[in-house]
Amino acid sequence: MTQNTNQAFYDRVSAELADIDAQGLTKPERVIASRQGPVISVNGRDVLNFCANNYLGLAGDERVTQAGIKAQEKWGAGTASVRFICGTLEIHKELERAIADYLGFEDAILFAAAFDANGGIFEPLFGAEDAIVSDSLNHASIIDGVRLSKAQRYRFANSDMADLETKLKEARAAGARNIIIATDGAFSMDGYIGKIDQIRGLADQYEALIMVDDCHATGFLGDKGKGSFAHCGVEVDFVTGTFGKALGGAMGGFICARKNVVELLKQRARPYLFSNALAPAVCGSSLEAIRIASGEEGDALRAQLFANAARFRSAMTEAGFDLLPGEHPIIPVMLGDAKLAQDMAARLLELGVYVIGFSFPVVPRGQARIRTQMSAAHTFEQIDAAVAAFTQAGRELGVI
Repeated sequence: MTQNTNQAFYDRVSAELADIDAQGLTKPERVIASRQGPVISVNGRDVLNFCANNYLGLAGDERVTQAGIKAQEKWGAGTASVRFICGTLEIHKELERAIADYLGFEDAILFAAAFDANGGIFEPLFGAEDAIVSDSLNHASIIDGVRLSKAQRYRFANSDMADLETKLKEARAAGARNIIIATDGAFSMDGYIGKIDQIRGLADQYEALIMVDDCHATGFLGDKGKGSFAHCGVEVDFVTGTFGKALGGAMGGFICARKNVVELLKQRARPYLFSNALAPAVCGSSLEAIRIASGEEGDALRAQLFANAARFRSAMTEAGFDLLPGEHPIIPVMLGDAKLAQDMAARLLELGVYVIGFSFPVVPRGQARIRTQMSAAHTFEQIDAAVAAFTQAGRELGVI
């Protein structure tokens, strides 16, 4: 009986996978045989890479690579422990100080992943007497983090300030002790930059705190790449982010905040207390990436990144593609149908351009797309070649 019941479970898993595939929603994993960069090796051939979060082009940078190697040579592969037992190294403290100073905060706390940072920020700081007001398109990690907290939950329509104010009024009327507004600094599927300046105004009016997830902003948005809040010219209370995108491309997350907040998180944040410390190699690479991003070279890389984004956006619009508007280097090419997005991505790979089709549940049903992402490492010639391939594939598949 037990064996039959177990087989029914595995049959159900297989049936669900078959249904996902029939709807054109299967997300293939293509194996890359080279470093991350504007050109990568896939299936034995070099192709142009237009879907990585490698905004400043540092993921394959030799200086970043060597900094990671040197850190591992000194500190070993890892600590074999969590931070509070015997897992805190000098390089962890150095990285916390570096990211806090870079973004202009008193202190920072490191996590194994940015998902853990968002998963660990709410529960220790906000209880049943408090309220969290969250943007409807926030990243899944914020959504999961909010669910772990006992705070009252409110959700406002994406970047809709009128709806945000309505929810703030409701939270205040319900007697919330503290209110925190949680938002992505840049929304990863759409490339929209959050209205952090307007959120700041409402937060001041309703005495609310602000938490911003700047995974798709740190390193390249705002003055010196400090993030979406700097881009909008305001301050916020908490910033979560990653070393897995612009700042080296490895992994690891952080929260920047006031010192006493960081101290409490180090005592209570479960993903921090129960996960091994960040690997020394990641710390070393991230420190070098921060050094580059915060200096004059970072300014040049940011200028090239946005020049590349403008060139791609202009040429794709002229070719007749439906793009979501914006200024962010995430530029979604809207296709609507999930199977069409997969077919388009497959044809582009044949034409030498590596991109991925995004569909439900990553994006809403009926809004399938190819999310292109520019890098400072792309040349204008590579961008023009990608546009030419998109144009050919688009005509063949009836997109344009």
